[in-house]
Amino acid sequence: MIDGEMTAGSFSLVEHPLPPRALGSPIHTHRNEDEYSYVIEGRVGVQLDDEVVEAGPGELVFKPRGQQHAFWNAGDGPARLLEIISPAGFENYFRELAPLLAAPERDEAAIGEVVRRYELDIDFSTIPTLAKRHGLRLGQSG
Repeated sequence: MIDGEMTAGSFSLVEHPLPPRALGSPIHTHRNEDEYSYVIEGRVGVQLDDEVVEAGPGELVFKPRGQQHAFWNAGDGPARLLEIISPAGFENYFRELAPLLAAPERDEAAIGEVVRRYELDIDFSTIPTLAKRHGLRLGQSG
């Protein structure tokens, strides 16, 4: 929505649409970016380290760099959130990752390279626990 070039690199803004009960991301940590999630539709669950919060339209959740977090649609209807990412640059992660995730056969090495380049630590082993704990439906994309 807003690329870093438009803000002299200070921030970017992306939209995350989430189908009902979909996982947005497993537990992960950004080394370089702070994130601010502003919910515009539905209910969004967020795990911040060991704390779980839920936010609705008009509510903001701050996820500072270095803090483990995950997010998901906590409701039975669609959810959408705006993600303010500071500094900018991480918006390109989503652009690079999208075609790799949409490919009929996933290239795990290519996905891993994108994750490494953006200095993101992702714990994929948390997916089953998050799904069970929060009643999520896996295999859906936003």
